[in-house]
Amino acid sequence: MAADTTRSFIPLSIAVLTVSDTRRPEDDRSGDTLVQRLTEAGHGLAARAIVPDEVAAIRGQVEAWVRDPAIDVVITTGGTGFTGRDVTPEALEPLFEKRMDGFSAVFHRISYDKIGTSTLQSRATAGVTGATYVFVLPGSPGACKDAWDGILRQQLDYRHRPCNFVEIMPRLDEHLRRGAAVTA
Repeated sequence: MAADTTRSFIPLSIAVLTVSDTRRPEDDRSGDTLVQRLTEAGHGLAARAIVPDEVAAIRGQVEAWVRDPAIDVVITTGGTGFTGRDVTPEALEPLFEKRMDGFSAVFHRISYDKIGTSTLQSRATAGVTGATYVFVLPGSPGACKDAWDGILRQQLDYRHRPCNFVEIMPRLDEHLRRGAAVTA
C-alpha cells in the first residue's frame, strides 16, 4: 500500500527498551537498529534504556513510559525466546488492555521469509496499554529490521493507507475517559 500524499506526516514519540543481561549501550545493536530506523522515518526518540531479563525491571520501565503522556509508542527488543531468562512477554502481556494478535502473525510471516521455521523460536507480541502501543520484538538486529521495515514503518505513519495505528491513537483511551466520566 502507498502513502497518501494529501496527508501530513505526524511524528511520534517512541521509547526503546532493550531487555538483556549482557548488553550495554556501546554494544546494543538491536536498540541501535530501532533508533536508527525510527529517527530516519521522522519520529522522535523519547527515551531509551537497557534492563535485565527480570519481570519486575521490564514491567516497571514500560509502566513508567506508558504513564508518560509524552510517549506514544514503546518498542522492546529481547527476551522473547524460550529460555528460562526470556520473560519479556510474561512481563508485558498482563499490561495489555487489548492484544494485537495480528502483529505476531504478520511478524512471523515476514520472519519466515527470512529465516524459515526458526521464526517459531520467537514470541513477538504487541498490545495497547492505556493510550500507548507496546511492541515486543526479539533481540536480534535482523528481527528488529524485519519488524520495523515490514510492519511498524507503515503502521506508525499517518499517511499509510488504507489504515494505520496513528489515526486511531486519539481514541485508544476512550474507555479510560468514559470510566473517569462515570465516576465523576
